[in-house]
Amino acid sequence: MIRNGHGTADSSKNLGPGTKRTVRVWCDGCYDMVHYGHSNQLRQARAMGDYLVVGVHNDEEIAKHKGPPVFTQEERYKMVQAIKWVDEIVAGAPYVTALETLDKYNCDFCVHGNDITLTVDGRDTYEEVKKAGRYRECKRTQGVSTTDLVGRMLLMTKAHHSSRELPSEYQEYTDSFGKCPRSHSPWTGVSQFLQTSQKIIQFASGKEPEPGDTIIYVAGAFDLFHIGHVSFLEKVYQLAERPYIIAGLHFDQEVNHYKGKNYPIMNVHERTLSVLACRYVAEVVIGAPYAVTANLLDHFKEPKRRGIFRQINSGNDLTTDLIVQRIIKNRLEYEARNQKKEARELAVLEAIKKREVMPEGAAMQVEGPCEA
Repeated sequence: MIRNGHGTADSSKNLGPGTKRTVRVWCDGCYDMVHYGHSNQLRQARAMGDYLVVGVHNDEEIAKHKGPPVFTQEERYKMVQAIKWVDEIVAGAPYVTALETLDKYNCDFCVHGNDITLTVDGRDTYEEVKKAGRYRECKRTQGVSTTDLVGRMLLMTKAHHSSRELPSEYQEYTDSFGKCPRSHSPWTGVSQFLQTSQKIIQFASGKEPEPGDTIIYVAGAFDLFHIGHVSFLEKVYQLAERPYIIAGLHFDQEVNHYKGKNYPIMNVHERTLSVLACRYVAEVVIGAPYAVTANLLDHFKEPKRRGIFRQINSGNDLTTDLIVQRIIKNRLEYEARNQKKEARELAVLEAIKKREVMPEGAAMQVEGPCEA
């Protein structure tokens, strides 16, 4: 159990005159390849209460129910801990959410997206808390999924850099990536991300630097925002007593110029949300120049003196390239995992539809999932 010491507000729900009680919220999941969709779910969950506890499953539990994760449990624990709406994480949380777990961590209810999570034998992992009335739903973030990100890594195109309609070959690939051939699940699929000003406002801190703050500027691609980035930003955060970190994000064309291939995997709008969700970052510059100029420093009222550049060793050698290599190495295994996941979802969806139309007392047969 790990508590965060900064990045979230200390508040409680007012239950009446002079009476306040902290509403504790529970979320759980694999949080493998953490992206801004995960962060948005946790943001929405945190808004439903005062204190957010996030349970993260260990590698063994994920391998049993879904297949081997891309990231290790230690990497996933640290990634979730770095999300600014998270107050506390529970390492090795059980895959099936039980009332016993909510009671153990004094949580009033749990929150999950409006999709479905199933065990290896096809059971809803939230069945018990749903029946007890201690379950809430939040909106799933459109336009991002782990499936889509993996597809971008494997399909060497730059289609994801554009907000225009996706080309047919990209859409055909992502639509069929690891899918059950019978049909498609509404919960495992790819949709197009469209950035809005409201979404940026929801993720932004809205805080201006105050007198006494040390303003620190960092810049880069921050593509597939990962544990290497988090380790670096954490080290930067520790450089000052009151740090105010501004992260500059390079435009897609600039990143592609120095990285090549189909990089960045995430476009600049997606990367913006990923970085804004990090508790160590106060502000983001969208489309920052590759070279730090005097004008850029002046814009943020930095001192006009030399000797203010520092190079930080993050202590973590993970890069976007290494993530892509992990995916490519385990491509067949990952596709099989995704296909089995969708097949279980389809079986449940079909059972729900039959239950809605069948007369009371009639027998019901559910077709098993297709083999990977």
